Amino acid sequence: MKNRYDFIAIGLGPFNLSLACLTEPVSDLKGLFLEKKTEFNWHPGLMIDGVNLQTPFLSDLVTLADPTSSYSFLNYAKSKGKLYRFYIKEDFFLLRKEYNQYCQWATSQLVNIIFDREVIDIKFCSESSLYHVISKSSSGEKLEYYTERIILGTGPQPNLTEAIDSNATNIIHSGQYLNQKQKLIESNDIVIVGSGQSAAEIYYDLLSSIRNYNYHLTWVTRAERFFPLELTKLTLEMTSPDYIDYFYSLTQDKKDELICQQKSLYKGINSSLVNQIYDLLYELSLDGDVPTRLLTNSELVSQSSSSLSFKQNEVEKTFSLSFDQLIMATGFHYKTPDFLRSIMSELNLDENKRFNVSRDYTINDNRSIFVQNAELHTHGFCAPDLGMACYRNSKIINQMVGYEYYSVEKKVPFQEFSADETGFESNKGFNL
Repeated sequence: MKNRYDFIAIGLGPFNLSLACLTEPVSDLKGLFLEKKTEFNWHPGLMIDGVNLQTPFLSDLVTLADPTSSYSFLNYAKSKGKLYRFYIKEDFFLLRKEYNQYCQWATSQLVNIIFDREVIDIKFCSESSLYHVISKSSSGEKLEYYTERIILGTGPQPNLTEAIDSNATNIIHSGQYLNQKQKLIESNDIVIVGSGQSAAEIYYDLLSSIRNYNYHLTWVTRAERFFPLELTKLTLEMTSPDYIDYFYSLTQDKKDELICQQKSLYKGINSSLVNQIYDLLYELSLDGDVPTRLLTNSELVSQSSSSLSFKQNEVEKTFSLSFDQLIMATGFHYKTPDFLRSIMSELNLDENKRFNVSRDYTINDNRSIFVQNAELHTHGFCAPDLGMACYRNSKIINQMVGYEYYSVEKKVPFQEFSADETGFESNKGFNL
């Protein structure tokens, strides 16, 4: 059958790009990757100069699954004549711009990716037991493919509270920041809502120019404080297959509770950036009052054309802030793609209409539809972590081929997460 594949992956963010690199040498798999954009470009609106990833360079597209892969960051650096410069730099954390360039290089090496292909519908044909994937190009040309398996990697959507008018021309999501920066700096009152890394990067970038443009800058978060990302090593052990196993075994109520408690493990700010912000505030204050405010414990409850209403949750009082431009640095959330409408009855959902994701990352009974980064509520905070992409993709690939093509390391952490941990002899310690 023409245009028939073992799997079709939809969407090309870093997670499906990792899968594209890791499946390329697997002779037992014929796969295709469809992306509606015309090129790979990872969060271009947040490509602020000087910002780093929050994971080390070993969390590239392939290394943690196959250190010998030609798609590794180190091979990219060597091919570009930058390996010694990277070595001399002595920094584990890549610049975000550098990571984006690396991913673009990887896409240029692969032949299993088709850009400008928006999937508009998926139907299941019972006679052939294949999924019928219907797509279109930007010119309107329809293209059809057939596959045994689907891998969803469409990525999250901007998370905007109902307290605002998301269509207002003076409100943007943080993902649009660089595209709208000139309009922002020409205004009088800028308000940033959010407390994660993106909010901090935008605040620091705007604070750096505050004397030049004389705007007033306010940063507001509903969190108790501006939490740093927790990067101590025993905490980092939680970004492991072992912790995913433990988390997955918990009740859904306990999982939802933990996700709320663990935000500083995956949504916090780099401690170095927190310190840079303080140091810049201190330096600016030497020349007089700095036209900026930082407010915590404050939740946005409503918005008018030029005013924002907040509730300070600890003292339970409301207050207002005037604004010309509002930046919602409130992160992203998963949105079920519209193209699944024809097969929704086949998918497993929980009582909150979220995907009921199996331990093997499938969402239907015959284990033929996989998800990438749509399992935060089932698998824990490792879901959006770039460093766990190779692990998840190894599990997906091994299941598709029916054997262990990529070995998966076991017993990673020294600590035990459960009271009945297996593989450890009582009181005898870790088996090195």
